[in-house]
Amino acid sequence: MGAFPNSIHFIGTNTPRRLELSVRNLEVEGEIPAEIEGAFFRAVPDNAHAPMFEDDIALNADGMIARFNFEKGAVDYDIRYVETERYKAEKDARRALFGRYRNPFTDDPSVEGVDRTLANTTPVWHGGRLFMTKEDGRGYEINPHTLETVGKWDYYGALKSETFTAHPRVDPQTGELFFFGYEAGGLCSLDIAYGIADKDGNLTSEQWFKQPYCSTIHDFVITEKYAIFPIFPTTADLDRLKSGGAHWAHQQDLESWVGIMPRYGKVEEMKWIKGPVGVSVFHEVNAYDDGDLVHIDLCLSETNAFAFMREAGGIDKPQQEIQGALTRWTIDMSKADPEIQERPLGPPGDLPRLPDADQGRPYRAAWYLSMNPEAKGPPLLGGPVGANFNALVRIEPGNGRVEMMAVPPGAGISEPAHVPSSDSSHGGWLLSVVDIPNSPAPHDYSSELWIVEADNPAKGPIAKVKTGIALRSQVHGAWVGRERLNASKVKP
Repeated sequence: MGAFPNSIHFIGTNTPRRLELSVRNLEVEGEIPAEIEGAFFRAVPDNAHAPMFEDDIALNADGMIARFNFEKGAVDYDIRYVETERYKAEKDARRALFGRYRNPFTDDPSVEGVDRTLANTTPVWHGGRLFMTKEDGRGYEINPHTLETVGKWDYYGALKSETFTAHPRVDPQTGELFFFGYEAGGLCSLDIAYGIADKDGNLTSEQWFKQPYCSTIHDFVITEKYAIFPIFPTTADLDRLKSGGAHWAHQQDLESWVGIMPRYGKVEEMKWIKGPVGVSVFHEVNAYDDGDLVHIDLCLSETNAFAFMREAGGIDKPQQEIQGALTRWTIDMSKADPEIQERPLGPPGDLPRLPDADQGRPYRAAWYLSMNPEAKGPPLLGGPVGANFNALVRIEPGNGRVEMMAVPPGAGISEPAHVPSSDSSHGGWLLSVVDIPNSPAPHDYSSELWIVEADNPAKGPIAKVKTGIALRSQVHGAWVGRERLNASKVKP
């Protein structure tokens, strides 16, 4: 193809921007709290070249690492491509060489054996290093000061898994990184690798086990006692891939599962607990122990939220008709045959965030994105499902309190990052990019970074950082404070 498709995956906030740039001293409306010192890193998929196929999707775009750098009340913005093996091969060829999403059988023969990962999903900070990750390959290390790509990361050659999750979990007390990779042994394999890295970034454990079927395990959770692997029936099939088909297809008649094991135990201790049929989850908020009970809070929906995954499974259901809720699954581990008890916690939504200090422990509050039921007019097009969220929800699971911050009509909001405060009585702040329409013209918008008090989002932003440009949709982001940045292993 010589031009970008005119589909939902290439319009609105999915419009290819293809710009590497640096802008100093962005305009700030309001006052930035003095404690916000550091960098907000964002994973931004953006096509460097027009795709090979007309029905390509937004998740198949090259990874870019973006940064809002907060320093002494000023904010700079930078964005660069992650120079993966795939990006460099296509840069040299000046055209797309990799075909359908996660299907190597549709690639140009010249790139056989070249690492396909786009590193476009989540910035991860651990052990003084910054990584860009996508679950179909290993992470790529990024210089946090220059955004230059350092190279692929394999824990000094110790990591055996071919893949690394986009959603590892860091224990706030030990500083350890808990992670996994699915399809760890190759395309469509049932292999899952479960790994632990110490606070300094050294791999201390890697164990492999099999999942019940080859599913897309986008996220997982830890508690102080357990590592927990929720598995949902969006499945891969090697024969389908060889025929040029989709990597993922949702199976509405297949049960879900939860695999749970002691987090420092052996994979042979894994218990498999059958869950509801046909449901889908991409992100979990958190999990924690309560005596023998384990609580898992998930962004649950009745079917897969991604249209291309539903359609591949023969499911014809409009996006706006999908039902779901923020949901708690509780498992009593004292029972010989544990079962899942389910109750709703809050309105439907996704892209959750909680304070890093609460990871794997009881938590007071969390935030996630949702749709404002009172919004006037259609949502801003874009994002991986074709429509952007337009509200930020704060929830206190202990008492059921829910509050919402809506964005202006026609605007969209991206996943927030949480910035903690040194004052224990203050809930900190949230940073989130909001895309604001400029005019009635389709897809004409400007992007702003909003700073919101985490304990009072309904108050609205206390400051706005104006970029003056339209930014491509973010997937996930991460906040790294100045002290940690200054102590990074890779220097400017």
